[in-house]
Amino acid sequence: MLPSLFISHGSPMLALTHTPAHAYLRELGQQLTPDAIVVVSAHWASQRLMISTSARPATIHDFGGFPQALFDCQYPASGHPILAGELARDLNATPVERGLDHGAWVPLSLMFPNADIPVVSVSLPWQWSNDELVALGKKLSAWRQANILVIGSGSLTHDLSAIAPLEATAPPWVMAFSDWIHARLGANDRDALLHWQDGPHAIANHPTPEHFQPLLVAMGAGGQAERWHHSIEHGVLAMDLYAFT
Repeated sequence: MLPSLFISHGSPMLALTHTPAHAYLRELGQQLTPDAIVVVSAHWASQRLMISTSARPATIHDFGGFPQALFDCQYPASGHPILAGELARDLNATPVERGLDHGAWVPLSLMFPNADIPVVSVSLPWQWSNDELVALGKKLSAWRQANILVIGSGSLTHDLSAIAPLEATAPPWVMAFSDWIHARLGANDRDALLHWQDGPHAIANHPTPEHFQPLLVAMGAGGQAERWHHSIEHGVLAMDLYAFT
C-alpha cells in the first residue's frame, strides 16, 4: 500500500531550479505508481471543506514576481470527477470546480512529469483544530487501499519575511524547529505534534499555520513517519519530505 506523504514544496521556482529537493522529487516519482492522487495544499485554504470535481483542472499560477518561464509551465493532468464525488460524499465536503495551485502542480510536475495520473484537490480548512485535521487524514487513509496517493503539500518551515538567497545557511531557530519535528515524528509522539505550536520557535517558523497543517493531514492518513528527504532552501525553507507508512 502506498504511504501518505508530506511534501515541502518550497518556492514555486522548485519547478525549474535544480536543487536537492528538486532532484529527490524526480527520483521519488519513479518509485510510485498510484492510480490517482489526492492532494491537500496549503494554497487552497478555506473555511469549509471543499473538493475539486474538475475533469480538466487548470494550472493556477498563484504567485507573482517570478520569471516568465514559470508562468509558462503547465501541468495538464486530468481530474477524477467520480473519485471526487465519492470523496465529497464520504467527507461531507462541498464539490467545486477548481484548478491545481502551485502547492499541488509544482511537486507533481517533478514527480510525475507526464501528467498521466488523475489528481483531485481537497481544500485545507485552516480554521479547523489540529485534531480535526488529523481526523480528515484518517478518513482519507482508507483510499490508500485503492492505490490512491494521499499528499499533504506545505512547508516544514515557512517564514517568508526572512527569505534569503537560495543556498543560504539555515539560522538556528529554523533548525531547532525542524529537528524537534523530526524527533517527535520519529518517536511517533502524536500528542506533541497536536500541540506543535508549543515547539521551539514554532510561531517564528510559521507566522500563519497553513503551511504546517498539511503535515497533520498526511500524518492522520498514515502510520509511522519516515523522513525521506531533508534539505534547506533560502535559509528558512526546510524542504523535508515525510512518508507515513
